[in-house]
Amino acid sequence: MLCRMHSILLHFGPLTLKAYGAMMALGFAAAWFAMVRLGRGSHRNADYLASLCVWLMLAGLAGARLAYVAEHWTAEFAGHPWRVVRIDQGGVMFYGGVAGATLALLLFVRRRGERLLEVADLVLAALPLGHAFGRLGCFLHGCCHGRVSPGPLAVAFPAGSPAWEVQCQAGLVAPTALRSLPVVPTQLFEAAANLLLFVVLAFLYPRLRQRSGVVAALYFLFYPAIRFAIEPYRGDLRLPVGPFSVGQAASLALFGFGVLLLALRLRRRPEPAA
Repeated sequence: MLCRMHSILLHFGPLTLKAYGAMMALGFAAAWFAMVRLGRGSHRNADYLASLCVWLMLAGLAGARLAYVAEHWTAEFAGHPWRVVRIDQGGVMFYGGVAGATLALLLFVRRRGERLLEVADLVLAALPLGHAFGRLGCFLHGCCHGRVSPGPLAVAFPAGSPAWEVQCQAGLVAPTALRSLPVVPTQLFEAAANLLLFVVLAFLYPRLRQRSGVVAALYFLFYPAIRFAIEPYRGDLRLPVGPFSVGQAASLALFGFGVLLLALRLRRRPEPAA
């Protein structure tokens, strides 16, 4: 199946609205709305959560971009360093965003005198919804694509797409080819898995509010497992870490953290909400 890319949604004079940026913006808005709904009945109102989202968004984007640039420096940026700031063209690494957002969250809760795990539960319950929008943006842009596949679900991206460029560099298609070879739509698989994870965590969040940290632990168990399973089907350039990709290595580390956090939190008695 040929996938028509919609990397650019519309032109309005000198302004260009790109699908990747639009989906990221919708993702942040959806995550904020989900947090507002989940946080009803607490002091964490819409204004509080808007401030928190700004902190997380800026730090998360910076961390995600820096991690992607570090992973793809030789292939994409060494000869074109000005591309580092062109985040509108795609190119972020989710786990780098998690690292940046975590630092911002630590600073935020310290400044507000909050309980870290309570706020982390709320953020991580909503995060998969925003992440799903981000992966839809990846699909519309054509980045984070899968490996070549003859399967019935495989899609072919047009000339100029990231999949086409990777295959041209590998000699799999000619520079005159009008489309890439069919690839696994890993972006859609991860978007669907994130939506399912959001439904599960949003259901559990109000039922586990007196066991702070459990929802966060479950996120660090479920999402790394999803990412680890999808990584072998990725066809874009991946930085190896021993027998694993960097995404798989990070998934293993976070899964271990999730196991430890869950064990520690389940040993504690339920606590009253702040």
